[in-house]
Amino acid sequence: MQFIDRTRVIVKAGDGGHGKSAFRREKFVPKGGPSGGDGGRGGDVIFVVDPNMNTLLYFRFHRKFAAKNGENGDIKNQYGANAPACYVNVPPGTIVKDEATGQVLADLTEIGQQAVVCKGGRGGRGNAKFANSANRTPTFAEFGEPGEARNLILELKLLADVGLVGYPSVGKSSLVASCSAARPEIAEYHFTTITPVLGVVKTDYEKSFVMADIPGLIEGAADGVGLGHDFLRHVERTKLILHIVDASGLEGRDPVDDYYKINTELKKYSEKIARRTQILVANKIDIPEAQENLPRLKKLAEQEGLKFFEISAATRQGVSDLISYVGEWLDNYVEEPETEEEVKVYDENEEDPEKVTISRDISGDFVVSGKSLEKLVAMTNFLNDEAVRRFQYIWRIKGIDAKLKAKGIKEGDTVHIGSMEFEFRE
Repeated sequence: MQFIDRTRVIVKAGDGGHGKSAFRREKFVPKGGPSGGDGGRGGDVIFVVDPNMNTLLYFRFHRKFAAKNGENGDIKNQYGANAPACYVNVPPGTIVKDEATGQVLADLTEIGQQAVVCKGGRGGRGNAKFANSANRTPTFAEFGEPGEARNLILELKLLADVGLVGYPSVGKSSLVASCSAARPEIAEYHFTTITPVLGVVKTDYEKSFVMADIPGLIEGAADGVGLGHDFLRHVERTKLILHIVDASGLEGRDPVDDYYKINTELKKYSEKIARRTQILVANKIDIPEAQENLPRLKKLAEQEGLKFFEISAATRQGVSDLISYVGEWLDNYVEEPETEEEVKVYDENEEDPEKVTISRDISGDFVVSGKSLEKLVAMTNFLNDEAVRRFQYIWRIKGIDAKLKAKGIKEGDTVHIGSMEFEFRE
């Protein structure tokens, strides 16, 4: 199966249903008053963690997700029905980002975990809601609030207990193949593994853990050389790192230098990854040339305070001891507390909806921006005189005229707000 770990999708929540403008007209009820009902709420778009998914391949062929709109209100104070939510299944380990702002909207790791990524618009109010002592027969109703729409970036970070890092061809794939049922492609050339491979490893005492064969890193990976960023993101969620080096040095590289170069890349990419517990694993000890490097690698492990194992993934020499130790280490693992440098999930409520900003576009027109004001424009029926008067009243209450004048607006200048454009008049 093809492995996809980053993709782009378009999501649109449902619009709220329109409110109804109506009056009671019954035989024995003269002047029955306004009776228009409210519109229903638009459906949310909700991402749900599905344990049966392990890649983002589905989203290569399904790019757009839209919830249904709420139903319109009706006569006799009948409310429109709320629209159902649109549920989208994603694999565990999915991070959802807003493409425009880069904000993290959700970090989905637990089975069944849900996140509302786009909220449906509320239904517009019917004219019955606007009746008061000053205006007993309002003729206007609100349009439904538009649902949110976003372009999203989905990133998948593997949820593995143990991650294998090291240069290409040091034997990471061979180790996964030797101790699990996973069958990664193995060959005598660099970058045989171009996608991460997960293997379930059973320990001696009937327990198991998940091992991830992270494709070979190279110098410059943290700066995006090769597929550096694509690979390094999968190391972030691992609890333990097995740092594999080729003890034989037959590829023409020094295993001690390799160790330092890979750790430099890990540190450049993330300080948190660099602090992960590592085990230094010298592979290919069945090759005679490895004996020359083993003393140097043991000394390196002592200097760095690392546990050291000598193995041959090809002959399985030392592999069972390594797996037993890793199993015991994971049994005693205590989850690290979240720190401030962790990715912060975006909360849209932190943004003040009443905040109004005024800017100018490239043509010199004035642009008024503000969440509540743009919502008011979208929900106002400008073909109804009463609705227009209500809009003008709220405009004055918010002091928008004074703010525009402070920015230097003059009679006849064009003002944009949401989808509406008008000429400024005093």
